[in-house]
Formats: sequence, structure tokens, C-alpha cells
Amino acid sequence: MPDLSALTLEAALDLVRQLLEANGELQAKVLTLEQQNADLQREIAGLRSPPGGGAGATAKPDWVKANRPPRPPDKEKRKKREQAFVRLKQPPTRVEVHAVERCPDCDRKLEGGWVHRTREVIEIPAVPVEIIEHVLLARRCGVCAKRHVPRLDLSSVVVGKHRVGVRLMSFIGWLHEIGRMPIRRIQSLLMVLYGLHLSAGEICEVLHTLAKKGEPAYGDLQKAVQAHPFVHADETGWREDGVNGYLWSFSTPTVRFFVHDKSRSHEVPERVLGADWKGILCSDFYSGYYYHPGLHQRCWVHFSRDLKALKEKHPDDLGVSRWVDGVLDIYHRAKHYQNGDPRQRVKAREQYQSELAGLAEPYARSDCPQRVLAERAVRFLPELFTFVEHPDVPPDNNAAERAIRPSVIARKVSGGTRSDAGSKTRSVLMSLYATWQAQGRNVLAACQAMLAGKPQPAAGDA
Repeated sequence: MPDLSALTLEAALDLVRQLLEANGELQAKVLTLEQQNADLQREIAGLRSPPGGGAGATAKPDWVKANRPPRPPDKEKRKKREQAFVRLKQPPTRVEVHAVERCPDCDRKLEGGWVHRTREVIEIPAVPVEIIEHVLLARRCGVCAKRHVPRLDLSSVVVGKHRVGVRLMSFIGWLHEIGRMPIRRIQSLLMVLYGLHLSAGEICEVLHTLAKKGEPAYGDLQKAVQAHPFVHADETGWREDGVNGYLWSFSTPTVRFFVHDKSRSHEVPERVLGADWKGILCSDFYSGYYYHPGLHQRCWVHFSRDLKALKEKHPDDLGVSRWVDGVLDIYHRAKHYQNGDPRQRVKAREQYQSELAGLAEPYARSDCPQRVLAERAVRFLPELFTFVEHPDVPPDNNAAERAIRPSVIARKVSGGTRSDAGSKTRSVLMSLYATWQAQGRNVLAACQAMLAGKPQPAAGDA
């Protein structure tokens, strides 16, 4: 602050002008703050006003959210689910309790306590292989001086003179057939899990023993297939010692039967099913199944796939598109036909056959894109709608396709078998393990029971 007594007149006037300008700026700021204060007071009054409006109520700002409307009192509460889809906690096999023994602040010993929380940990035990040595002691009678040795019956725990027990045999068979693991992979897995070393030759011998013990059950499976009213049949390639052959599959809802043969002719299904078999044969359109004099059901999935491929090949041909849609429409109506009267089902089958014949015959004798499939429809006309007359028979061959699919994967992994004995073993084991799976049985327990010679349910029982 300058000394006012020493100021000249000009300096004093200049100071007065500066003070007047500063005073004007301060007054302008005061007016602005008063206006802002008034606006804020109105906003506060609006927020404090009653929700429904009325006297003293003001409009709410845009950023204020509206209250959620109350739930109607008569609305029903949500029903509880019969089953909660949550991960259930399993009963523990071992409980480990953790607690603080001494106070970390004053070092006082702590006792008692309550459960604060729990944590579940699932782990597999590291179990070494169990090697059991049976020692037979010879004892001599002091009276008659005869030597006595106990008779050892291990038929329930081991097969013949094998050193591998029935549980380990069953597990090796499961790894080979269900797990589709090659011999070397089985050998490695047993070493990693149990510290057990078995040679590749011993593992092969175990599989041959399993097949030999399963031959009676394998024969029962063939009889069960022959006794069923309808059978699904299919075949796929299978190499034996580098030579092409075929693996044939014959399936019912609860039985799987496989047989290896170098031939793909009709003699194989005729030999397996029997020359006098009178059931319904479900198959694709392969000529190896023509021999059967009884009823057939040709696979509509194969036929539909070819029809759709024809439609995709000629996307601009309206005639082909309409013809394919017409054939598929007949099939879908037949597939969803429902009537319990056998006589009505026979009439319905004849009606669908007549419709398909009327749609296919004009094109079977003409030069058009659909001629080949039309000829197929005319040729197999009596064998396409058997499922309408016999409702238990499916219109496709998916059962055989699903049954033979694991063997196709196994062939890609292993490349086939090396000998006739290996092919025979593979056929027997595939049949047994696939049948146990189809019947919903415990595969390992079923195999152990077979090796131990315990009574088994009849083949074909679910």
C-alpha cells in the first residue's frame, strides 16, 4: 500500500480510478453469484416437493430417474424349480481342519472355534500297483506222515496262468475299446498312473485272453441279433496286415455285433443272420443286402442327402427343386404318420408308395437331372415305407452308422490289425463292450463278471 501523504495529485487520481474499476468487477461477480444461488434454491425446492405434484411442486430435472412402479399385489410369485441346476457339493472322503493355534498379536493360545467357511478340492490318489504273492505252504501230518498242500482257487481274481488280474484285464480292454488307445499308449498310461510296466506283447496277450473268454457271450450276441424282429446292418473298410477287408456291423437297440471278413458280398450278412432269417433288414442302398427275401427298410437319411445334393447342384432349375421338395414332403408326412390300427397303417403305406411312384416314374424314363434318383425311388419303392406299416422300425439306418462310427475312428488311429487273430479279437471285444454300453451297464463290472465266470444277464437284456 503506497504512502498516501507522499502522493502527488496525479498519482492519487490514478489510484482512485483503479479502485473504482476493481469495485465494479466485484459488484458484477456478486450479481452473478446471487443469480446462481436463486437457481439452486429453486432446484432444491423442486426435489423436496411431494412425488405426485400439487402445491409447491416443481418439475424434476431430466437427470432425476422416475420411481419404479410398484408390483401389482395380485401377481403370482415365481414357482420354485423342482431341480436346481447348480453344482452340488460331494460328500467328503477326508476332512482337514485348519485353525490359528496362537494369537498373532498377543501370542495367547486359541481353542475352540466355529466353521467360518469351507473349500472343496477334488483330487485323485497316487495309488501304486498292488502286487499280490500267493504263498502255498506244505505241511506234514505228524500221525500219518503225509504232506498236505492247500488247493488254491483264484478263478475269481485271475484268468488261467496269467499274472494280470481280472480288474486290470478289464481296464486294459476298456482303454483299448472304449478309449480307443493303441497298445503303446496303454503301456505308457499304466506306467504313469500306477508305476506298472507291461510289455506290448503281454498287453496283446491280455486282449486275446479277453476275446477268448468272451467267445461264448459273442455267440449269444449273434443269436440275439437273429432273434430280433429288425436289424440294422452296415459295413466299413478294415485293413488286416495291409490288406483291405471289411468290418460288418449288425445292430439292434440293445445289441452290437461285429464281424471281420475279407469279402463285401451278400454271403457275410447271410451267414451272420442265417439263410432262414425272416426279420426286417434296415440298410442303405448297397447291393450286398439284396439277397434278403424278407422285408427291407432302406435308409431315408442317405436318400435325403442325395436329394439335397441334387438340389444344390441345380440351384437355378425350378423343376428339380419342386421335384425334390415333393419327394421330401411325402417322406415327412409318412414319418409323422400316427395310427394304431394295423390295417390303416397298411393302407397308409400303400398310399405313400403310390404318391412317390406317381412323382418318380415320369422322370425315371426321361433324360433329366433327377433321373438317377427317380430310378432309385422306383426300384426300391416297396422298401422305402416299411416303417409306416411297422412303427417300431425307424426310417433310417442311423443305429448302424452310430454303432460303426467308433470302429472307424479306431481304424484311423491304429490303421487296422496285423493278423487274423487280431481281427477276431477286435470283433469280439468291440461287440462285447459296445453291447454293454448300449445296455447302460457298468462296462468294467460286466467285463470282470465275465472273466470271473459269474452268471450274466441274457444277451439283449437292457
